[in-house]
Amino acid sequence: MMARQARTHAATRPPTGIEPLALDREEVATLADVRRLAVGCQRCGLYKHATQVVTGEGGEHSRLVLVGEQPGDQEDQQGRPFVGPAGRLLDQCLREADLDRDECYVTNAVKHFKFERRGKRRIHERPNAGEVQACRWWLDRELKIIEPQLVVALGATAVQALLGRGISVMKQRGQVLPDPGGLQVLVTVHPSYLLRIPASDAAEHARAAFIEDLRSIHAILGK
Repeated sequence: MMARQARTHAATRPPTGIEPLALDREEVATLADVRRLAVGCQRCGLYKHATQVVTGEGGEHSRLVLVGEQPGDQEDQQGRPFVGPAGRLLDQCLREADLDRDECYVTNAVKHFKFERRGKRRIHERPNAGEVQACRWWLDRELKIIEPQLVVALGATAVQALLGRGISVMKQRGQVLPDPGGLQVLVTVHPSYLLRIPASDAAEHARAAFIEDLRSIHAILGK
């Protein structure tokens, strides 16, 4: 089944993939360059089974960048980041925090959907360190082009990609830490974490804490 799936996807992919060394020679000056070149990326093996690459969405002059883990099933099908259940919850929480998604650049640490097939369903599988590191090439270029004032790391994979090391998200959420390049990174949870909590007082508390993390962005940006 996986082999047939891979052949089907390969048939819809551009005939020539872009190998890592070839990418390193490419000039990437705009987000349009990122979108164009990423279509043929083969920096890791995830391209073999994903429907398509999913790069970020937003303006080149956004002061705020939100970084998640990877595209999910719906993002993989639509080719846009954060359009599934976690994305809809993120949109709701941004509105409650008086933030406008249209003024943000939203992307992921990894640009292809990694999954395990169970029957007709594709179940999210967390990217490994090598896949995160390989895809950091694209994230670096997005951030270099945008030069945001603040980057929000949504969850552990985003933190690992941005800081180059793992930390306890729950212990350091709400804190602003510098990445190796000097960017300011606000640590918080991924909205999918909230979706996994059964409806209860604990779920409401977790949602309120996430919104509070987002509200702190106003003070950091000086809004």
